[in-house]
Amino acid sequence: MALIALVVGAITVGQALLIDWLPERAGEEAARIDALLWFLFWVSAVIFVLVTVVLVYAVWAFRAEPGDETDGPPIHGNTRLEVIWTIIPAVLLAVVVVLAIVVLEENEALAADRVKIDVIGEQFAWRMQYPDVDVESGDLRVPVDRQVELSIRASDVIHSFWVPAMRVKQDAVPGITTDLVFTPDKVGNYEVICAELCGAGHGVMRTRAIVMEPGAYEEWLSAARAKVEADAQATPAPNDTDTPEG
Repeated sequence: MALIALVVGAITVGQALLIDWLPERAGEEAARIDALLWFLFWVSAVIFVLVTVVLVYAVWAFRAEPGDETDGPPIHGNTRLEVIWTIIPAVLLAVVVVLAIVVLEENEALAADRVKIDVIGEQFAWRMQYPDVDVESGDLRVPVDRQVELSIRASDVIHSFWVPAMRVKQDAVPGITTDLVFTPDKVGNYEVICAELCGAGHGVMRTRAIVMEPGAYEEWLSAARAKVEADAQATPAPNDTDTPEG
């Protein structure tokens, strides 16, 4: 059994450590989510190894001889063992629930200086609206090290706003507004994906989350706002007194 445990354990640990399972991490909330995920993984790995070792040993040690078709000896249950393997999973489940609640509370705590952005999903694109400055963008542009609160809605069917690098995802549902909070901590460009099958163009419903230095973010906002004002001034106002001839 020790040899079987060594082999199965080595394979399990090797797969966990030698393969890069998770995408790049770029948010404070992502670190907490990853920590919870790896806790679940290692607990599951230990249980997997124990069950596999007992199973493989039992198959080898208690195998029937060739041609033996007789019934095996009757086996009665072990009350103590059954109580143990009921209590241990119950305790582990309670620990996971507590940890998940702690992570959820920390991840959803709102900061006073958070950036508020409206996100609209439609077949097959995302639109980002910055209500404080009346700016709209196809990319999600946010400052680094500052919490972002997204108010998400859909104009047609159900979509799902997913930023793998931030480990956050939220549905966009017609008729209601959902919220999503994250705090980017690394400058860069990160993929935004629709994670809900929403039609023929679902696979191309992607954009970028561009995390910028605070100064660069403010410069972009100012430039975008100036462009909006310039476009508004260049557009002639309709003359309500004009009427068609005839």
